Amino acid sequence: MISFAETFQNKSKLISRRMFILSAAKIVVFISIFSRLLYLQIAENIKYRSLSDKNRLREWKTVPQRGIIEDYYGKKIASNTQVFQLHMVPEDVPDLEELFFRLSRIINLDKKKQSSLIKRLKKRKPWEPIIVSDNLTWSEFSRLNLFLHEIQGIKPVVSVARKYSEDGSSSHIIGYVSDISVSDLEKSKLLREMNAPGLKTGKNGLEKYLNASMIGRPGLKRFEVNAYGKRIKELKLIQGTPGKNFRTTIDQEVQKFANELIKDKSGSVCVMDIYTGDIVAIVSSPTYNPNKFVHGISQNDWQELINNSKKPLINKPMSGLYPPGSTIKPIVALSALENDVISPSLVVECRGSVERYGQKYHCWKEKGHGFMNLRMAIKQSCDIYFYETARRLGVDRLSITAKQFGLGKKVLGAFNEEKSGVVPNTEWKLKNIGKGWVLGETMITGIGQGYFQTTPLQLCLMMAQLANGGYEIKPRIIDDKYALQPIINAWREKFTSKNNTDSHFSNLKKLYRNKENIKFVLEALYGATNEPRGTSYGSRLPKEYIYAGKTGTSQTKRITEEARELKLKQKDLPYKDRDHALFIAFAPYKNPRYSISVVIEHGGTGSSGAAPIAKKVIKKVLDRHKLRKKYQLDLFQEA
Repeated sequence: MISFAETFQNKSKLISRRMFILSAAKIVVFISIFSRLLYLQIAENIKYRSLSDKNRLREWKTVPQRGIIEDYYGKKIASNTQVFQLHMVPEDVPDLEELFFRLSRIINLDKKKQSSLIKRLKKRKPWEPIIVSDNLTWSEFSRLNLFLHEIQGIKPVVSVARKYSEDGSSSHIIGYVSDISVSDLEKSKLLREMNAPGLKTGKNGLEKYLNASMIGRPGLKRFEVNAYGKRIKELKLIQGTPGKNFRTTIDQEVQKFANELIKDKSGSVCVMDIYTGDIVAIVSSPTYNPNKFVHGISQNDWQELINNSKKPLINKPMSGLYPPGSTIKPIVALSALENDVISPSLVVECRGSVERYGQKYHCWKEKGHGFMNLRMAIKQSCDIYFYETARRLGVDRLSITAKQFGLGKKVLGAFNEEKSGVVPNTEWKLKNIGKGWVLGETMITGIGQGYFQTTPLQLCLMMAQLANGGYEIKPRIIDDKYALQPIINAWREKFTSKNNTDSHFSNLKKLYRNKENIKFVLEALYGATNEPRGTSYGSRLPKEYIYAGKTGTSQTKRITEEARELKLKQKDLPYKDRDHALFIAFAPYKNPRYSISVVIEHGGTGSSGAAPIAKKVIKKVLDRHKLRKKYQLDLFQEA
């Protein structure tokens, strides 16, 4: 029998063991808590301080100021202006529906915009700011700031936006900026890295080509906020890096003048310096207002643009493809002379038509021109003479000369919208159409019809390289005095020396074999503009503005025998059935400096539809020549 003392002793030992275990457990828990606290305070200090700061601090990327685009004289074509925006951070908004309801009573936020915002929110992360409105009025901006303390998750922002000339004369070459799309992000690593709310990207033209340089780098604003996300104070401001500014070769005064001349037509005007390759003007009509795209174009405005039969969104100088018509005849003549196929004294009788290979070929002059030599054929644009010249020359040799002078390839090359055109030959037809070449096609190619397709900018370059004496130039639209072409060294001597011999141009690529052939063609063009019976004689200018040029009429459809019998004039035909009107020229005739091409879609004949416009543009350009020459000479001295 166990005594009471032994029982008590056993219970004491049990209690002591339990107390020891409990104390040990307490010590272990205490050590664990202490270790955890030590770990959190020291090892995880940075992590939790960052999380704390995240709750207390907010950072906003600020849109950098986009680079400015200027014309040759420093006049702004694309600049920046102050705008008021409303940003929203989705994760800070407790009730999106309530937010939209309250905002709709303060700013213009209809159901359509709300629906669009919801779609955008689904594609973005909740902590990424999104722009609710990027073009608030001052009244809306003021009201928002007044009620800001009552609405969580929004932030009024003063930002910058692109601004373009309202007349739209340079819209096609400058392009425009707009919101960054998913496609833009997929294609551009730069845009993905920047990720600044309200950032715009170039969509076409120079805005797209120069986007990486002009977009700049975003800045950063850091704010301390309260529990509701409301800003208490600004802690830090890191200024963004503005984008690079660019100066173009364009003369905005000439650009506006040319745009005004053709504003009611569908066509283009191109002007080029024949020595430096500077593009002085490049106008496409009809044009559009690029400012409408900056903040998102409305559906009505968009439908109006795409339904316009004259296609205002197409950059016609670079994307428009037209048969060159008779404007190709100077190149046909030069190619035939260079290949010793004909001589200037060759005489061909024009009776209004000629039969070859079972096909009848017509001259534009119904009763014919009579007996023509080469000069008279260029001057009066006799089709029969050039049928015969092309027949003797052959399409392959003509193709080589045409490509040498700038046809069939991109002129600037930096624009996605620019097209190469087509300079046909036997190999081209076999490759692209799968059929052999026939001699009748050579004849119509000789008057710029058939498969021939050129852009107005190519025609301007072709004329420039003829007018400068047959030397290759590299056209440019961005003016950079530190990247001037080697050609400028030669032209500097030409400007300052009285002895303009070929020795100045030894470092330039010649496009001719015999310089006399170039001189002959240029002199014949003088006759076409300044002598009676010349096709552009009606658009000649007085002595101080004398220029030389060539008209062209490009058929849009084949003329049937029935139509010839009716003898319908171009003005009597439906608009879409009228021929395109073309004109190329260089000015002034003595000591030339500029080339020009004018193309008017469905404008009838080159002499009536295009030459009168070119005449006015040439006078404007020559009136401003002294000013441009002064700028060029200053650049030469700096270079």
